Amino acid sequence: MSRRSLLGGAVGLTSVLALPGAAVASRVVGDFGYPFTLGVASGDPLPDSVVLWTRLAPDPLDAGSMPAQPVQVQWQIAHDEAFRFIVAAGTEWATPELAHSVHVEPRGLAPDRWYFFRFRARGHISPVGRTRTAPLASATRPLRFAAASCQSYTDGYYTAYRHLAEEDIDLVAFLGDWIYEDPDSWFTNGVIRPHGDFEPMTLEQYRHRHATYRLDSDLQLASARFPFLPTWDDHDVVNNWANMVEPLGRPNPTPDFAARRAAAFQAYYEHLPIRRAQMPKGPDALMYRGLRWGSTADLFLLDTRQYRDDQACGDFNKPVCDEWDDPGRSMLGPAQERWLLDRLATSTATWKAIPQQVPMGQWEQDNDPAIRRRSMDTWDGYPAARQRILEFIAERDISNVAVLSGDVHWHMAHDLTLDMEDPDAKPVAADFVCTSISSGRNGGDSPSGTMQSNPHLRYSLNRRGYLRCDVDRRTWLTSYRVVPYVTTPGAPVETRTRFAVEAGRPGLQQA
Repeated sequence: MSRRSLLGGAVGLTSVLALPGAAVASRVVGDFGYPFTLGVASGDPLPDSVVLWTRLAPDPLDAGSMPAQPVQVQWQIAHDEAFRFIVAAGTEWATPELAHSVHVEPRGLAPDRWYFFRFRARGHISPVGRTRTAPLASATRPLRFAAASCQSYTDGYYTAYRHLAEEDIDLVAFLGDWIYEDPDSWFTNGVIRPHGDFEPMTLEQYRHRHATYRLDSDLQLASARFPFLPTWDDHDVVNNWANMVEPLGRPNPTPDFAARRAAAFQAYYEHLPIRRAQMPKGPDALMYRGLRWGSTADLFLLDTRQYRDDQACGDFNKPVCDEWDDPGRSMLGPAQERWLLDRLATSTATWKAIPQQVPMGQWEQDNDPAIRRRSMDTWDGYPAARQRILEFIAERDISNVAVLSGDVHWHMAHDLTLDMEDPDAKPVAADFVCTSISSGRNGGDSPSGTMQSNPHLRYSLNRRGYLRCDVDRRTWLTSYRVVPYVTTPGAPVETRTRFAVEAGRPGLQQA
């Protein structure tokens, strides 16, 4: 059968890009109902390739809604939304072993251009997605992207994603906590939107949780508009996990943490547009990786969970203790730390961006200088590991380093210095901390109460939203985008502040 005849019925399909979750769910073709209920997504763009994702799931919350057999899925990539100019097409097998998810990695695409894509299975046609390839390494094209993190379904609505979907950007860096594990809100009693009355331990339970999140129409909209660069954080498995250690005192202790981690990793892969190189092997997965955006930026995505030493001083926000500044303690593990330093040293891009999970800037939690209370789960709990990286940047005179962090549900801007307790220390890099999409509910407008104890913390705001970053060869500009509420839908969005860094001149400037 020719490609034209195989997929010809899709050519006249009216675009559903505006509402990618909308579909004729009641229509039945073949031996299962409409399977594209979770939408489509793309990710990890290269100059000649990008990952295309979907998952066949007529009833995503019913594991038996798909037959227990492989299903062939056709895919198409076109220059136009009507699919009159198809540039690539092929087939993939969606297998029950991977929850009938599909990860397509086409090659031979043109660099630095937008494409449209869709899938077909047993006569069903998916929503239309839009994606783009990266520019060639020599190109000087600016990079425009958003950073997002922490989307607790129980805490509120994903209104920020609906606004993000309207931004004029190239991609979205997701910094962790795609799902949350606790049945109720992690932050308050009760829920705004229920996501299941269980804490996931098994593969089927993690699949159920991911599917619930993927059913959200605002998340589907953003996923269909831009390629994502995802990495995971703690709640994607269980709060504050570290390597093979689960925190003590959990309400539902894990009988076998390695098995739970393997289940969480597999469900994450099945529901995110990441490459086969990131497919987990049991409880292990290679999530740290790099992406080049022309000569403008190198992006080094980190994994601050899988290889770290256990948190010091009993974890959480604690006064520092003897083990806290042990020089042997690691956040990244030896191999990943060497990988990061090597790439920082050899990068020829103007900007070196580090999307990762937890804030690197110091956030002192107490105004009494005698106490020194720190979050043991962030880089504040691993000061020797942080110092190694910052000293390497300073000693090698590596310019234009920008860290992107999530996890804490605050918008923040940090100057990173070699002594963050010294108000006169000079910046060597910047840390742009992204608040949550919904975690923590509405928040408030008051800044951190310990700003006076953090001389290099330039800004803080406990509202929901995302970051927009506009990067060219001269300037990095970060806009702090904010919605006033998430407990009901329909909130507006505004830019609360902007910070800029000039190339070759470290230090945040309010823009």
